[in-house]
Amino acid sequence: MTTKKINPLAVEEPPEGKNEKEEETEGAAREGEWSLQSQVPFKVLRGHSDAVTAARLCFNNSSVLSCSSDRSAILWDVESCRPLRVFDELHGRTITECTLLPNSNRIVTVSWDKNMVVTDLETGQTLLQCRLGGLLTSCSSSSDGRLLVCAADPQNSIYIIDSESGQTLHHVSNHHRSTITRCRFDSQKRVATVSADRGIKLWDLLTQKTTVSINSSHNNVVSDCCFTNNGHFLCTASWDKNLKLWDLQSGGFRSHGGTLLQSSHEGSVSSCCFSADAHLLVSGSYDRTVAFWDMSTLCQTLILKGHTDWVTDVSFGPDKKLVASASKVYSLNPLTTSLQDKTVRLWNIENMEEIPEVVEKRATEEAGIHILKCEECGKPFPVSRLQTSDLLTQCVFCRLTSPSRYRPQPPPLE
Repeated sequence: MTTKKINPLAVEEPPEGKNEKEEETEGAAREGEWSLQSQVPFKVLRGHSDAVTAARLCFNNSSVLSCSSDRSAILWDVESCRPLRVFDELHGRTITECTLLPNSNRIVTVSWDKNMVVTDLETGQTLLQCRLGGLLTSCSSSSDGRLLVCAADPQNSIYIIDSESGQTLHHVSNHHRSTITRCRFDSQKRVATVSADRGIKLWDLLTQKTTVSINSSHNNVVSDCCFTNNGHFLCTASWDKNLKLWDLQSGGFRSHGGTLLQSSHEGSVSSCCFSADAHLLVSGSYDRTVAFWDMSTLCQTLILKGHTDWVTDVSFGPDKKLVASASKVYSLNPLTTSLQDKTVRLWNIENMEEIPEVVEKRATEEAGIHILKCEECGKPFPVSRLQTSDLLTQCVFCRLTSPSRYRPQPPPLE
């Protein structure tokens, strides 16, 4: 019997006609084992009945916390791929995001039912429930676990809440002009928010005011954001298919904007997350892929395919060995579920640097070559690192047809 070798860069759709029950039977046979059919081993966690909205690796990669539009949250065991505990009576509507409070066994979930709930993982007991003034779209915890921030719609507001008492310490209303898609604490007690209005804001807890307001120059909804652990850099993801890096320490973005990461997804980008050492960034997209970006070169190094619908969330484990991704649910035919995803995937990227595609791309970058996309014909073309991409936006063939648009860059000064 021959084993089919699957390229991690190629999506394998379920064979036509295979129903959900057959898929679950096959999944049970492989439960708890790493699939070695691709260059990046993976596990598939099945248990939600609707779109998975978030997935977070926790407890030193031994567990995964996920939440879903099916109104449940699940704590999974990574080794066996089985649920350790299912929380299915926390909310009355879609759970939009979940997080684990640092140095504790407490989880936080927020929902379109306007409630923020803090739950004890061991007992399943609800420790705290706060009803806020809108549909809750996102939540985040401060690094010490003492504070929580929640985003509410349609008031476009944020709530800063004491995680022990549930008291609202600050309420910033009309913070954006449209829905706040993500809110995140940094290590300096600032809160970053991104919105459908394409804006980025940083709200400072010490001064209790907005200290940074950025017109992101993204061309569509800004869907997610993430900080490096030291808070010096912020990355934003957008439905315009791009990711941008913002240097908050130097403030250089005030004069020239954010730095666009080289290459892009083929679909809207829904999520992004830095590794703990900030050397890697992972992103998830509507194109059903999970992509990795080298922060030293700001270039894409690897794309993983396997989800059969929109990747809604991604997260790194603390040691950069595992990545979790969550997916939406979709079916072309309402009478069949063969294309439905609604899974969490775990990717073992410990040996990612040995994958030929990664080695090749890294060698290209070290040689000083960038691959750009021609704005005229859309085809990729190589340029030297000495050349400026802001000036050089067309391949040689398109430049020959419109030479007046290209101005060569003078050599750098010694």
